[in-house]
Amino acid sequence: MDFKGLDLNLLYVLDALLQEKSVTRTGERIHLSQSATSGALARLREFFDDELLVQIAHKLVLTPLAEELVEPVRDLLMRAEAIARKLPAFNPAASTRRFRLIMSDYVTSVLMPEVLEMIERTAPGVTLDLLSNAENAVEVIERGEVDLLIMPKQYLSPNHPSEDLFDDGYVCVVWSNNKSIEDNLSLDQFLAIGHVGVRLGTRQMPVFDEWVFERLGHKRRLEIVTMTFNTVPQLVIGTTRIATIPERLARRYAQHLPLRILPTPLELPRLAEMTQWHRFRQVDPAVTWFRGLLRTAAELSGHRILRSTEAVSADAT
Repeated sequence: MDFKGLDLNLLYVLDALLQEKSVTRTGERIHLSQSATSGALARLREFFDDELLVQIAHKLVLTPLAEELVEPVRDLLMRAEAIARKLPAFNPAASTRRFRLIMSDYVTSVLMPEVLEMIERTAPGVTLDLLSNAENAVEVIERGEVDLLIMPKQYLSPNHPSEDLFDDGYVCVVWSNNKSIEDNLSLDQFLAIGHVGVRLGTRQMPVFDEWVFERLGHKRRLEIVTMTFNTVPQLVIGTTRIATIPERLARRYAQHLPLRILPTPLELPRLAEMTQWHRFRQVDPAVTWFRGLLRTAAELSGHRILRSTEAVSADAT
């Protein structure tokens, strides 16, 4: 096969250059010195007879040819990785695979304790990188930089396979000593009370419950906005504020914090969390194994949270 003199190892460097648009950051990302990265860029420029990256003002930008190369180069590298990982079987007990996953802190809290328990028992050499819900999560999965993405259905990419993981309802939580709120909320009272809410990232992207309320034509008084789900239950304590959060998270925190759980005044659609992976990892036996692990953990987690909360309620009475 004739590659016209192209060293295929240079495509790995080219992919990083196209993503980072910086010689320095590319070298740091792929563990090359700046001089070696600059040398690789020079060879790529010679091969393609194009500058690929040009200086405009104080930054490097891609040439038109480089823009056209972004997708096919990434696609080729993902196919190569899929070929390299196409093993006949995956042995969890002997594996030292490191999995990279993107998920919210909510999913981390309600799901990962069961996952880690099973990994320690069945795959002690496996390690994880748990990455936060980035604003560019879909771009990251497109580039194949993570093994799995766990997010609500509406945020996933249509270009890659996905499957249901678990669903969750919504409840309201208030401080247990908040006497201004009865056990049932009317919609008018709900909208009049100050709320603690979540918005993600520097762009403050609204999360699912806010998205639903807005489409139903209701606007809450968001007095406190935080970037993580796990801080929400703690921010209502000692106040008359209220928060609307997924039920699994509310029940987990109600075991440890002075909280009351109330039904929402409106019936909200259930939150559907799904798992997504790059299409070229469809046949990766390790990713297939981990997906099964997540499904089992999701089922166990739901049962354990419910049983634990029932036990706490029984002790309280």
